[in-house]
Amino acid sequence: MVFIVGMTIWILALVLMGACVALGHKLGAIRAAITFIGILISALLAAPLSGLIKPLLPHLGVHNPIWLWVLPPFIVFIILLGIFKAAGQFAHRKVFVYYKHYTSELQMGWWERINSRVGLCVGTLNGLAYLILISFLIYDFSYWTTQIAPSDTEKFPVRILNRMGNDLGGTNNFTGTGMIKVARAIDPMPLLYFKLADLAGLVYQNPQLDERLADYPPFLSLDERSDFHDLGHDADFRNAWQNHGRIGELLGNDHAKAIWLNKETADMVWNMVVTNLDDLQNYLQTGASAKYNDAILGHWHFNVVSTLAMLAQTKPNVSSADMKALRALWTPAYAQTELIAAADGQAFLKNLPHFKTAPNQPATFEATSYAGQWTGDGENYEFTFASGGETKSGKGKIGGVRLTAKLNGETMIFDR
Repeated sequence: MVFIVGMTIWILALVLMGACVALGHKLGAIRAAITFIGILISALLAAPLSGLIKPLLPHLGVHNPIWLWVLPPFIVFIILLGIFKAAGQFAHRKVFVYYKHYTSELQMGWWERINSRVGLCVGTLNGLAYLILISFLIYDFSYWTTQIAPSDTEKFPVRILNRMGNDLGGTNNFTGTGMIKVARAIDPMPLLYFKLADLAGLVYQNPQLDERLADYPPFLSLDERSDFHDLGHDADFRNAWQNHGRIGELLGNDHAKAIWLNKETADMVWNMVVTNLDDLQNYLQTGASAKYNDAILGHWHFNVVSTLAMLAQTKPNVSSADMKALRALWTPAYAQTELIAAADGQAFLKNLPHFKTAPNQPATFEATSYAGQWTGDGENYEFTFASGGETKSGKGKIGGVRLTAKLNGETMIFDR
């Protein structure tokens, strides 16, 4: 059974060649030859003319971006090949009528014999052309699926595609076909296509990189959007992600679908990834970005001890008991406070406590998050934040791994 599974490309080749040879013998030389020409021309024009079909598909209920990418060239190929087959049938009919009505029975018999036998030979070319095209498709699609959907629990079509993709480039003396060389030779896909597949494979096969991926500077502002925040906190999605779940479980998640089926959001993420592809790949592998190296970028967590120490310097008359009480209040209040600076100039001040006091009652607090902008030169920065009708603004300075900011007159110290 393993031997048979390893021969998927050989089996495909035998089936295609056998079917096309038999069909070529039946159709004859004229129809088989025009079909061969049609296969070549249709394959060459399928991608360039797919733009004529793609805008029509949403009106037919097709909104999935994967199908919007796959179906147009396939439909163009089928339409053009159908036209050539119709032309072949027309030409064959003309010749057939001529020999049937305007020549002798002997000439008619000779023509039919030659037509079928030459058709058999041309059918071999048709089978080879189909095999090359299908090998190219297997190579391109399996390049993705073998990296992002390698599990044996995937649906049967994905498993067989992975198997055929592996067999396509196999080196085994019995099962290896070497057809991967042919597929690569005719493959029109740009290098970007394969780089994206490698990136997707790296992320899928290393789920521990999810936090590093979220911390990539251009992506920092995404988590502040409700759709990405909901996806990141979806227990089912995270469980499937951490346990290498089936690709259908990940893409079929409601929160994931809300993102990749939204054209505006999908285009935004696409542009972020494509314009930073090489840097993102390097960042995931090393944890450092050569493109986004401004010191402010990233997460900064509020440092209670250092901020209190700075406060004590400005108010030397505060007693140690008061400072101890203040630390006991601030420690839980600022536990989740952080400042986030993204590569697009957005800044977020999250979970900043607002304290409330009442006579003879312990102080309480409510956390508020702000969104705004940052500007700076690598050491000195300016911030503006807003939440509702409240605004905060000020300056900050970075020294090593520490950010000292003064917003609305209040000094706050953050650590990277």
